[in-house]
Amino acid sequence: MGSKERFHWQSHNVKQSGVDDMVLLPQITEDAIAANLRKRFMDDYIFTYIGSVLISVNPFKQMPYFTDREIDLYQGAAQYENPPHIYALTDNMYRNMLIDCENQCVIISGESGAGKTVAAKYIMGYISKVSGGGEKVQHVKDIILQSNPLLEAFGNAKTVRNNNSSRFGKYFEIQFSRGGEPDGGKISNFLLEKSRVVMQNENERNFHIYYQLLEGASQEQRQNLGLMTPDYYYYLNQSDTYQVDGTDDRSDFGETLSAMQVIGIPPSIQQLVLQLVAGILHLGNISFCEDGNYARVESVDLLAFPAYLLGIDSGRLQEKLTSRKMDSRWGGRSESINVTLNVEQAAYTRDALAKGLYARLFDFLVEAINRAMQKPQEEYSIGVLDIYGFEIFQKNGFEQFCINFVNEKLQQIFIELTLKAEQEEYVQEGIRWTPIQYFNNKVVCDLIENKLSPPGIMSVLDDVCATMHATGGGADQTLLQKLQAAVGTHEHFNSWSAGFVIHHYAGKGLPPDALPREAGWRQEGAPQHRRLQDQETSQRPGGHTDEVHTPLHPLHQTQRDQEAPRLGGEQSQAPGGIPGPEGEHQGAQSRLRLPPPVRQIPAEPSALRYAILTPETWPRWRGDERQGVQHLLRAVNMEPDQYQMGSTKVFVKNPESLFLLEEVRERKFDGFARTIQKAWRRHVAVRKYEEMREEASNILLNKKERRRNSINRNFVGDYLGLEERPELRQFLGKRERVDFADSVTKYDRRFKPIKRDLILTPKCVYVIGREKVKKGPEKGQVCEVLKKKVDIQALRGVSLSTRQDDFFILQEDAADSFLESVFKTEFVSLLCKRFEEATRRPLPLTFSDTLQFRVKKEGWGGGGTRSVTFSRGFGDLAVLKVGGRTLTVSVGDGLPKSSKPTRKGMAKGKPRRSSQAPTRAAPAPPRGMDRNGVPPSARGGPLPLEIMSGGGTHRPPRGPPSTSLGASRRPRARPPSEHNTEFLNVPDQGMAGMQRKRSVGQRPVPGVGRPKPQPRTHGPRCRALYQYVGQDVDELSFNVNEVIEILMEDPSGWWKGRLHGQEGLFPGNYVEKI
Repeated sequence: MGSKERFHWQSHNVKQSGVDDMVLLPQITEDAIAANLRKRFMDDYIFTYIGSVLISVNPFKQMPYFTDREIDLYQGAAQYENPPHIYALTDNMYRNMLIDCENQCVIISGESGAGKTVAAKYIMGYISKVSGGGEKVQHVKDIILQSNPLLEAFGNAKTVRNNNSSRFGKYFEIQFSRGGEPDGGKISNFLLEKSRVVMQNENERNFHIYYQLLEGASQEQRQNLGLMTPDYYYYLNQSDTYQVDGTDDRSDFGETLSAMQVIGIPPSIQQLVLQLVAGILHLGNISFCEDGNYARVESVDLLAFPAYLLGIDSGRLQEKLTSRKMDSRWGGRSESINVTLNVEQAAYTRDALAKGLYARLFDFLVEAINRAMQKPQEEYSIGVLDIYGFEIFQKNGFEQFCINFVNEKLQQIFIELTLKAEQEEYVQEGIRWTPIQYFNNKVVCDLIENKLSPPGIMSVLDDVCATMHATGGGADQTLLQKLQAAVGTHEHFNSWSAGFVIHHYAGKGLPPDALPREAGWRQEGAPQHRRLQDQETSQRPGGHTDEVHTPLHPLHQTQRDQEAPRLGGEQSQAPGGIPGPEGEHQGAQSRLRLPPPVRQIPAEPSALRYAILTPETWPRWRGDERQGVQHLLRAVNMEPDQYQMGSTKVFVKNPESLFLLEEVRERKFDGFARTIQKAWRRHVAVRKYEEMREEASNILLNKKERRRNSINRNFVGDYLGLEERPELRQFLGKRERVDFADSVTKYDRRFKPIKRDLILTPKCVYVIGREKVKKGPEKGQVCEVLKKKVDIQALRGVSLSTRQDDFFILQEDAADSFLESVFKTEFVSLLCKRFEEATRRPLPLTFSDTLQFRVKKEGWGGGGTRSVTFSRGFGDLAVLKVGGRTLTVSVGDGLPKSSKPTRKGMAKGKPRRSSQAPTRAAPAPPRGMDRNGVPPSARGGPLPLEIMSGGGTHRPPRGPPSTSLGASRRPRARPPSEHNTEFLNVPDQGMAGMQRKRSVGQRPVPGVGRPKPQPRTHGPRCRALYQYVGQDVDELSFNVNEVIEILMEDPSGWWKGRLHGQEGLFPGNYVEKI
């Protein structure tokens, strides 16, 4: 027996590995979390949930589930419907923004190399795919996507752990319109690692743009910018690392230039940007030698090219590199003094100039992106915080200290928003719970950023930088001494002669040799380490730490609606590597020590959110909110031990219980959505058929008289109910759409009527009959037979008379078909439309009172043509008289040829006044039928033709013809009291309407049945003699024997009455007073 593999319950062919959401683990411990992540990682599942937190393990290879198929799968789906994915998190944010009308934010954090930048790309790519928009929106999407390669070129670099490490923090805000289209954006950058411009550790590189420029520049650019090989430049050759596996600097350079073009940076400015990058490289090759205890440029020739590229005089550049101006004030007087620098200070000044130039260039590019995406007013936004992760090196500089401090602050935010706030809420709500011990890292943040009593490390650093103007060694010793005096006794701080150690939140409990430490950095000169400033100013600039705190203040105020910590793989960056002890250590650093979560639902919002689940709570619960919530929980059969009622909220123990509530709610909304869709589609269908009716009327306008019951009739299309008629569908194509289907009467060469089913599709006309089987086991049974199949393109035209009859001739190549159908107008209009679509020309229509049709030649006397002559008769009933090869049809006058259908929308919502009768005459009572509406032919007559003396035939009113073979399958229209079929109703009870309702017949013996008792007995009343179906919204519909209260009698024949609480007009000759 093979092993039984589990698959995700919702997705197809997705193998289940471990636990998707680790809150479902039997025991939530670090060992259980690490084991589950390892198991899923080995099965190539890099995403896992912990509640609303998404954890990702970097596989260091391209995974197959980031295609358009996954975008379609996760779009609009609930989080638990599909396996964990960054797309699910992004879709949840996007939908919450649109539904709740609130801005969203996602924090992407983790160690360097965990995949944070790639995750940010997938988030922006998903939003770009699922959001709509026109040309302007697409331009903003292009800018959002193209900003990545540009910022990566100038802000990313190779480190020991990551070949494409972000060396700056980025808060990307995608701005949306009310409809959810991205129409703007904004980038806030902070903590650019400027020290990397002038110095790199072993096996690391400078920013990518330098190597891209040296590899991808054209010959002309190389000559103009003086470009050489990377080992020529001091700022690049310190680490002796120039190439990165899997990185094509030449190709990336082309993408960088293309990104600048998309963002809107003109070619001339692009050239200046590259010129500045090259100038920084040449600036680094300027070296200094000692000349009488002062610094002197060692090779003056090396000043010319950087001065040319930077657009300044070489002599001025030399002066500023070897001296500085100091302003001193004595009393009310001020004095400027030029101070000559020593070799070490000159080197620091050169490096400070290079770092300042690069930082300002980076800020310029960010501002260019912001200008390209700027919008006048903000509406909705999704923020993506991508900050470089926690790192510990053998030698940690000031920037790395700031990076780790920012990660410490993010951990503090996470604790305040989850663990601390959650447990404090348990106390306030008064529920039973077990306190959970956790480490609150606020003590570490205070150690670094405190202003007073005792001052923190950053305050001490600012003080030392403001007062020390000596060499780096003296400043370092002074800093260590002041730190020992200020925070030497702090439990998370240790120092020794060469540096100091800070115990970060992830370092608690680690062995001493593995503790995260900040080795003492060389103090790089107070004036040079500050922001580049005007040499003429005499004001004291802000401290070093201002550059850290300034961008952190608005960042800390930003709402954190989502969280996505990133968990990196092995440091070797090998694909498929199993996260070992280092991965588990990263798990601790990624804040995975979470307590068993308790889902909380505010009582009042929950009563509103889930009120739809029961009729008692929807639309409003009338009673105490607490009792309403308990009623809802009992309605979904939630066990009492699965939740606790707090003072203002209900706390759910297991996530499955919350999933149950959401699932039931989604099903309710799905049912209501289907009801709304059904009503809307019905409304659209009614409008569509009204337009079809008008188009059909235009075809016959001024050419043919119209029947009163036909001109305003609604079109239905399928009068046979083909969805339930497989015996007829078998002759059609598998997915062939039906435009029209009805039972018609076909006349042969002897004018003998035969029942046929006529079906029209976009390509063909089908004529289906019935025959008895002569052979086989089904001998004697009647089955359907395809009599004729005609391609629409093969039709030669259609012939009709000018009178109000129902006859028409389909002209074909071999022989014609002489047919009769109550719904001829609908059929002909659809046929004209399909013919024009197929042939690009109109269908030829002939209107004449003398028509001819060709018949097939069969035996003696067969073949040739037959004639049909139409003459003026009496009444609406057609009288047929056969004479040899000629058929004479006599019928009374109908509505004028210029008649057009009335627009029902004109009278909608505006009932006629009682004094105003309908413009049309009241219909005459049906003839040739009984009061129950059953035609005599339906009671046993084989044919609807009645042979008259004199060789003629008298035709009773008829509708959709029925046969003994197909009548039982025809869907019968329900009376108005059973089902509302107003949108299908016939305008009056003429021939077509009576046939559609299958209710024609002879009058029964008077006195059968008694009137139905009515709740209202006041005033005159009448009883319906015949069934009537209202044509307009202000007309009454009723069945035989229903009692109507008479409100008004009008001489025009239209009476006003009340039935079942509704008032409306009805024809007085359909009723009798009682």
